[in-house]
Amino acid sequence: MSTEDYIKLYFYDGKQCNPKRCSGKKLARFNLATQVNLISKIPSYSLVLVPTADRVLSKDDQERIEGSGLAVLDLSWKATGSDFPRVIKRTRQRSLPFLLAANPVNYGKPFMLSSAEAFAAALVILGHRSQAEEIMGKFKWGQTFFDLNREPLEEYEIAKNAEDIIRAQELFV
Repeated sequence: MSTEDYIKLYFYDGKQCNPKRCSGKKLARFNLATQVNLISKIPSYSLVLVPTADRVLSKDDQERIEGSGLAVLDLSWKATGSDFPRVIKRTRQRSLPFLLAANPVNYGKPFMLSSAEAFAAALVILGHRSQAEEIMGKFKWGQTFFDLNREPLEEYEIAKNAEDIIRAQELFV
């Protein structure tokens, strides 16, 4: 995959996580994602992955993401509720469908993905599997994410739109 085919990735560092375990910071160290310290620095036309979003990510979002990028909010799962409304007013948000976390902190928990896992899932859904594999290759548990979620990711990857994603998700919930 050439670098011009890569989706631009941004993560907002909410400074709520252990910096040594922060998957977003690790991706930034490898130049695989850009860290922003203010929500206003997330490019305004990018799409933000938010677990509370009303719409699920799908290939319907491909053009926007390929043009402006994809962002995640790197926040503690214990303190996310009050932080999401701040970003909702200025961006388009999408949620991810059912997946299991493989990271050591939330292993096996549904929807409790690290920033790296969220990026990887989104990239697979959008048809950028090689970029997703490159990201997860930076983590000892990266392949475990793909192994745990093999069937759902395969279904989400072939889904043509949000309705297909929802139907596929119902197979696993």
